[in-house]
Amino acid sequence: MNTGIDLNADLGEGGDFDQQLLTLVSSANISCGAHAGSEHDIQQAITWAIERGVVIGAHPSYPDREHWGRRTMSLSAGQLRDALMSQLQWLEQQVNNLGGALQHVKPHGALYNDAARDVHLAEQVARCVKDFDPSLVLVGLADGALIQAGKDAGLTVASEAFVDRRYQADGTLVPRSHPLALIDDSQEALNQGLAFIHGSPIKTIDGHLISINADTLCIHGDSSHALRFARALQTALVAQGIHIQALVNRQLA
Repeated sequence: MNTGIDLNADLGEGGDFDQQLLTLVSSANISCGAHAGSEHDIQQAITWAIERGVVIGAHPSYPDREHWGRRTMSLSAGQLRDALMSQLQWLEQQVNNLGGALQHVKPHGALYNDAARDVHLAEQVARCVKDFDPSLVLVGLADGALIQAGKDAGLTVASEAFVDRRYQADGTLVPRSHPLALIDDSQEALNQGLAFIHGSPIKTIDGHLISINADTLCIHGDSSHALRFARALQTALVAQGIHIQALVNRQLA
């Protein structure tokens, strides 16, 4: 069983709960502006994170605001590299200007899911992160291709699991197009989060049992249930003596 776990949220996307979530999580993945969030939203999330001592990471995506970064895009290697590098550079400047520092990178949406399955894409993303700053932690879906690509590139990696999403038998997330992709019930979300921490299996959407080892648990900041889920999970962790610790303070691969 984990005695400590990182809780992260995707923020700076124009959601309603950024400030409140930053009192509950230990890491924040801040939009780089390519999929969602105004410059004000992003700068405000950074400011609040710095004030709360929450570790800041970049949340780059396919350049696709029209579809919230949740549509797969066919980009050449050069186009993908340019998109990622420009996002990372822009966000780092925003963070540095406000007195903070980037600590990790977690791709967003379709880029995240595609890189979990596509070895070649995962290698491209990992190479971009390494070239940008090899000290950054690369966050990806537990047991996905991006985790192995990050290790192969010599990066420190963090395996992620989701409190508010349902899983398929192969360990990937149920696509958002499926009506049961999202978890709406607080108790179900809490039970799933605690199962990850205790090393217990979870039930997939098709009835299989799978076990997932995670370094960090995500609560989506744009979900209407985000604040309720985060509060329930934090309360349960405190009651069980499980420390909420940012990725930079945990022993990672």
